[in-house]
Amino acid sequence: MSSLRTERLLNLVIALLATRRWLTKEQIRHAVPQYAECESTEAFDRMFERDKEDLRELGVPLETGTDSAWFDDEQGYRIDRNAYALPEVELTAEELAVLGLASRVWQQASLAGPAARALVKLRALGVETDEDSLVGVEPRIRAAEPSFDPLYAATRDRVPVSFRYRRPDGATAERHVQPWAVTSRSGWWYVVGFDRDRGETRAFKLSRIEGGVKRIGKPGSYEVPDDIDATQHVTGAPSSARDVREAWLGLRPGRGAALRLRAVPEPAAAGPADGDRAAPPEGWDVVRVTVQDPESFAEEVASNGADVVVLGPPDVREAVVRRLRGALARQQGHLDLPGGAAAAARAGRARRREGVR
Repeated sequence: MSSLRTERLLNLVIALLATRRWLTKEQIRHAVPQYAECESTEAFDRMFERDKEDLRELGVPLETGTDSAWFDDEQGYRIDRNAYALPEVELTAEELAVLGLASRVWQQASLAGPAARALVKLRALGVETDEDSLVGVEPRIRAAEPSFDPLYAATRDRVPVSFRYRRPDGATAERHVQPWAVTSRSGWWYVVGFDRDRGETRAFKLSRIEGGVKRIGKPGSYEVPDDIDATQHVTGAPSSARDVREAWLGLRPGRGAALRLRAVPEPAAAGPADGDRAAPPEGWDVVRVTVQDPESFAEEVASNGADVVVLGPPDVREAVVRRLRGALARQQGHLDLPGGAAAAARAGRARRREGVR
């Protein structure tokens, strides 16, 4: 079954679960985005009939009926919640522990995306919705990396992508990949796929992807190997132990609690600058931490703002500076405005500064 058809069936299930009333065909047509795109009533009727059969074959208890006590000429549809719901589940202590760990990764967001759009359209049609019945229908993963969503969608749609990738030594290059799977290991997210530049299967760490992920092909333009084991490819990546390094931080007194917890033992007195290590601001604390991925670590440091400075090594300091400059540019509107508007905004700020002087 194609991803587009799967999404349409999911939207139909959401619409039929979210109501306490019988939905007419016309209401369903307006609530499900793919039905609203049908060019004619005949095309919608054919699609809807196929989808009803698919739902019944999947075991979804689709019912027909009407809310009218006097007229039954306008048939409606809904899903029997009692028959659709899972029976009471009893779990052992070990199973509950596993679920507890899983809950740290998977977050229920049943009203995100297609579900939210369906509910908005149902409310617009005057249909009372019951959002509680949607819990668990559309589970999604939350990840901090901006590239997670577009890469996950690309693996689903089987669309080749390109992105800028930063190696551990700091050098960046454009990569062209057929993404097969997104997986997690040791708290880090990876995309595994076929590297078209090197002609082999590779794993890419999402935290090292810079900028946006661009689609460079059509959906379904390649096949994913049936025997692909994404975890094995990530496990077989170069040993992370070789990438573990030390970084020196200057912390404003009483700030940077999370970074202080990561500190490794170091004499209390802050010595003078040496080699790749700069001198800390006067009165600040100095801590030494281990760093596996400078880019990911830079995100954590930058989130502390002016309360933390990187004393060394230089590449870690540069990674933090790069993020802070990017945040400043966004704040000033350089990145969020079209070219002409951005230039006008910069000129306006320059004029205001001159006026202040």
